[in-house]
Amino acid sequence: MNNNNRRARRWLAAPVLGLAALGAHAQSNVSVYGLIDVSAGATKNPGGASVTGVDSGKLTTSNIGFGGSEDLGGGLSAQFKLEAFFRADTGETGRFNGDPMFARTASVGLSHKQWGTINLGRTTTQLFVATLSFNALGDSFGYSPSIRHYFGGGQGVTTGDTGWNDSIAYSSPVISGFRFGATVTSKESAAGVGNGGNWSAGLSYSGGPLAATVVYQSVKKDAAAAVQDTETTQVGASYDAGVARGFLQVGRVKNLTTGNRFDLTGLGVRVPVGKGAAVAQFGRLDPRVGAERNTLSVGYLYNFSRRTEGYVVVMNDKVDGLSSGGGYSVGIRHRF
Repeated sequence: MNNNNRRARRWLAAPVLGLAALGAHAQSNVSVYGLIDVSAGATKNPGGASVTGVDSGKLTTSNIGFGGSEDLGGGLSAQFKLEAFFRADTGETGRFNGDPMFARTASVGLSHKQWGTINLGRTTTQLFVATLSFNALGDSFGYSPSIRHYFGGGQGVTTGDTGWNDSIAYSSPVISGFRFGATVTSKESAAGVGNGGNWSAGLSYSGGPLAATVVYQSVKKDAAAAVQDTETTQVGASYDAGVARGFLQVGRVKNLTTGNRFDLTGLGVRVPVGKGAAVAQFGRLDPRVGAERNTLSVGYLYNFSRRTEGYVVVMNDKVDGLSSGGGYSVGIRHRF
């Protein structure tokens, strides 16, 4: 090969290699992640009939996400998240038919080491994060009394879903163990239907074995009056004594549309046992008008590895005046 051919090949190869390196660098901070939760068992709503089968998301709703960030210099970075729910038992998207593709999160924002993070789009609410953080069964719609009482579809007493559209969410950096967060939604009304201007704020603390939070949320009906107005206040705390971690939640939900009020109490414990943990959570929902509801869930979570977990959970769910509900599940939860 003569020198001219060698120089020509080097000249052609240089931009190709440069583009390949640029592409590798651009993709290095983008990740794909998620969780698959599938179990077999039975469920019975209070006053209803028992249903046996294979279910997705009893302990955590199955989801997949795409996230990334770009360093903009000076401690500032850009970030994005696109997170979708799916039903692993059937392969269908969403938590239910008609659920938006990225119902979990769809946001873009800026983060600064000293000033905190701001995200725009569909973001998870302050109240949902506080509720899942201070009960022994986390974000389980199948078995956490706290999640079921606050957010459980037609049985929950808050309104406005666990994620808000058209929102601006701010999270402060941690300062001496304290962190502040706030979310507000715009009053958009395309075709006469939109948000009513929801907002929430929360303050949390984590230091040593003690963690605590207080959060307030206001949900307003949209232009079509499809959502009832509610105001929710919640205080939560946990203490890790080494041999066990205890959880406490106290909350009040005021339904301004119906005039009813709900007092909620939660007590839980997580005890390390072998390669896993025994968990128990009790919740009471006490309305000013209507039947009292008491829910107790107990289970054992076994760590096959850092990412794969097996579980057995049973629940008793009692509403005054109705036959007892409850259920059980034996399942696997895998993170990737």
